[in-house]
Amino acid sequence: AERYTAESQACISAALKDVSDAEGLKRAFSELVDIYYGMFLAEPVMRDIWSGTQADKALRELELADSRANARFLVAVLKRLRPGADTVAMETAALLVWQMGEAVMRLAISVDREEGDRLVAAYKRMALRELVEG
Repeated sequence: AERYTAESQACISAALKDVSDAEGLKRAFSELVDIYYGMFLAEPVMRDIWSGTQADKALRELELADSRANARFLVAVLKRLRPGADTVAMETAALLVWQMGEAVMRLAISVDREEGDRLVAAYKRMALRELVEG
């Protein structure tokens, strides 16, 4: 789980570090969600990690720390896009977006593929609306 977390954070950081406008955020965020969804579909171990996370307090804390770290990458982008916006509001939205993304992935792999694809697409639209429009 810790190796996966480190790899995931490196991927997210790299994808978001050069984003400088709303279109770049939409593109990078959508690509990250698609990559993550693809990993859940392709790697049964991802499901096992999630199951273990829910059952183990230390792993839940690791997941929360991971979400907070990923949210910080996103907040850095939001600050570039909306320099005058409320930082606490951006931090709150970014954390919720990451946590909701985790929940969406778990739901998407629990239903048939067509419905899962629709759920992921709806999540991307909703999350990006919040992130871009604030």
